[in-house]
Amino acid sequence: MDSEHRYTVDAKWLERRRGEITGDCNAPKLAFAAPPDFQGDAGVWTPEHFFVAAIASCLITTFKAIAEFSKFEFLGLQCSAEGVLEKAEGGFRFTRVLVKPSLTVCREEDRERGLRLLERAERSCLISRSVQPAIELMPTVQVAGVTAG
Repeated sequence: MDSEHRYTVDAKWLERRRGEITGDCNAPKLAFAAPPDFQGDAGVWTPEHFFVAAIASCLITTFKAIAEFSKFEFLGLQCSAEGVLEKAEGGFRFTRVLVKPSLTVCREEDRERGLRLLERAERSCLISRSVQPAIELMPTVQVAGVTAG
């Protein structure tokens, strides 16, 4: 595998505080705007959402790769993430990101291993390793058909 990889995006201003982003991956264009908190438009993806989404989506893809390599079978994985933006010296910045993956496993005996693999995925996720705010992993693991008590 090459030691360097490049991922290119192009962001273009359209109007007011709106724009669109395209990438070298040939995915559909994404509209973005400043958040309403910063005189942007509601109902549009924001750079802040992209930042938090990058962390959540990286965790999922990293977990899937680690699970495949480890021959760990699971039924489902979803991940909520919340970035906390605070005014600090020099301006606003993300001070932490709360990452809440929820893994569904087949059997009770898979619960602990699933948790260990989630923690490994968070440590291995290149996006998490590339950002300054603390990434706080807050996972849950359910067993299919079992109600938590």
